[in-house]
Parts: sequence; C-alpha cells; structure tokens
Amino acid sequence: MSYKKYTIGLFVAAFALSCAKNPFTGKSTMALVPNSQIFPMAFQQYNQFLTENKVVKNTAEAKKIETVGTKIKVAAERWLTANGHADYLTGYNWEYNLVDSKDVNAWCMPGGKIVFYTGILPICKDDAGIAAVMGHEVAHALANHGQQRMSAGMVQQVVQVGTAVAVANQDAQTQQLVMQAYGIGSQVGVMLPFSRKHESEADMIGLTLMAIAGYNPENAVAVWQRMSALSGGQAPPEILSTHPSNQTRIDNLTSLLPQAKAEAAKFGVTFK
Repeated sequence: MSYKKYTIGLFVAAFALSCAKNPFTGKSTMALVPNSQIFPMAFQQYNQFLTENKVVKNTAEAKKIETVGTKIKVAAERWLTANGHADYLTGYNWEYNLVDSKDVNAWCMPGGKIVFYTGILPICKDDAGIAAVMGHEVAHALANHGQQRMSAGMVQQVVQVGTAVAVANQDAQTQQLVMQAYGIGSQVGVMLPFSRKHESEADMIGLTLMAIAGYNPENAVAVWQRMSALSGGQAPPEILSTHPSNQTRIDNLTSLLPQAKAEAAKFGVTFK
C-alpha cells in the first residue's frame, strides 16, 4: 500500500471513530478535532480580535448585549439540564462584547465568545431582536458548527488528494479538468449546502433558546424581515450562498414558532 493510500485509510478510520452526538440536534456530527483543542485557539483569537478593534464599554447598548447574552446562556443551561446534559457546557467561557463597527453582523466563537457589531443594533431594534440574533449565534457554538466545518474541510482536503492520486497517470489537461470539477462540485454540492444546513439548525436552536429566555420568538421573524428589507433583495442565488435566502429563513422560522413556544412552555414560559 502506498504512503498516500495508507494516510487516507488512517484518516477514514479516524473519521469513523470521531463522531459525536449533539444534544440540540440529536444528530451524530464530525468531530475530528476535539473542543479541548479548538476552545483554547478560539479564546486566543478572540482576545487578539478585541485588542485590534474598538470595544464599546459601559454604555446602555453594551450592557444590553451582556444582559441578553446571559439570559440566552441560562436558557441553554436550563434546557441541557432538563434533557440530561448538565455537563455539556464544560470548558465554555462565556464573554459578550459590543464592537464599534458599521458591519451588520454578530458572531459566537467555539466556547462561548460573542461579539456584536454596533451596525446590527438598528436591525435588532430592541432586546427581543438582540435575543433573536444572540440565540442564533450562540446556537452555532452549542451545535459545534465550527468543529464540524473544520472537520469537513479536513475531509475535503483528503478527498482532493485522493482525486489527484486517482488521475495522476492522465494527461495534464485531464488532470486539470478533473480537479476543477472536483473543486466546484465539492463546494457547490457539499460545502455550501453543509453551511446552509448549519444556518437552519442555528435558527431552530436559537429560536428555542430565546423563547426559554422569555423573549417572544415571533421577534426573530421580524428581525429577518428587517434584514431582508435592508438587503433590498440583492443576494446571490441560494445554491451559491453559505446562508439560506432571507425568504427561506423567514418561512422556516415561521414554521418553527409553535415548536419553540411549546418548548418554552415546558419551562413555564408562555406568550400571548
């Protein structure tokens, strides 16, 4: 057996043994790199980001981000404890920061490190809108989407090597065409749908978390309606995007509202 085939064989074996079941989705997911390695790297990158950007401190808006974020964290803890996963958040080190930027964005790194940009606050509009975005971003971390993307990237690279080995005896033009086809096919047919699936999962989990935290999940639909109005319909075709279209997202969130409200009711939270 060649060295490359041996390496790919070992990688496939490691992949088969490195799946983890996520409590929020109930699905087995790729976990080729453990969170014990990912979290320290994420925390270091987060701290570096804060030193390179203007962090807003001690304002009403900054305090809102921390207050809402803490409520979402508590909602996640309550759900996990109620569902037999009280230790799931071991290693998380929650932190919430508002950064002065016109970018309409927010994100949560693996391990619970969160940033909101001031540019997204008009879209959020109020605490409930912040909770909708916060729940979505926190959900990415809770579902280990960063870990899955890293694992998928590793698999993509290994398959790319295998493809190159398979056509190594072909002429240069054939090799180039095959590798180009693989690159486009793996991106459009695998990686982009993978990313869109993560966004939909984060919408589902985030909607539940904001509801358990006491925020009416209907506000998430309103946030994405405002986001859609801001974009003016200017977006790439969904098949070429990392995210579902705004309308797809609005439709999905609307369909999930009864489920989120029912889950919140289990914790004594109801909405008019």
